Amino acid sequence: MKLRKRLGCLHAHYSNIEYMDNAFSAYNLELIHFIEPGLMYRAASDENFQESDAQRKVNEQIEWMAQCGVDAILITCTNYIAFLKEDQLSTAVPIIKMDEPYFDSISKIDQPQVILFSNPATVKGTMERLRQYTDHQQKCLDIEVMVINETFDLIMRGLKDEYNQKVSESLHQVIKDNDKAVSVAQLSMVDAAYQVEEETSKKILPPLYALIPFIVNQLELETK
Repeated sequence: MKLRKRLGCLHAHYSNIEYMDNAFSAYNLELIHFIEPGLMYRAASDENFQESDAQRKVNEQIEWMAQCGVDAILITCTNYIAFLKEDQLSTAVPIIKMDEPYFDSISKIDQPQVILFSNPATVKGTMERLRQYTDHQQKCLDIEVMVINETFDLIMRGLKDEYNQKVSESLHQVIKDNDKAVSVAQLSMVDAAYQVEEETSKKILPPLYALIPFIVNQLELETK
């Protein structure tokens, strides 16, 4: 009998559940999803809410998840990753940060790149973490950041088809305008990236591209 592993996933929005369930549907893995949208709303709207408050909230959530019998914890929100203070955690459960395998893939691309975002609020945290990662790797990347404005609210309101259409249109335009390597920084952009990749034969790097094999190796997953 194959041993089934359990992965706890911390998301900032429920829409990420589908992407993760589809990505690991072939593996003997149980995904336990934890949704916490309130933290980012509070951080953005409450001027009295301090960074230390956000750090404490994320760490409390991680500690709670660790007590639910999971083999590892995955954080899919870059801002939550940035708030995490691992040196203050008491749990020994491995924590996987979705952006790190993505950064590893980006750092191996030698040509100029374009990274697309649909959520402006994630740009600063993601790019700061990417800079820290590449500094540690002693690499200097030629990266252009593009934000697809007035788009992310669609996915937040459950308008997935409209959201994917907007992201697809932007990806097509980027591919038409230049020959740089293209990647998308957010999990919610994965479906549109795969669609445009199929339509254009242009390789588009999404976060899941590197995350799936990383988790498979980390948890020693077997197929069903």
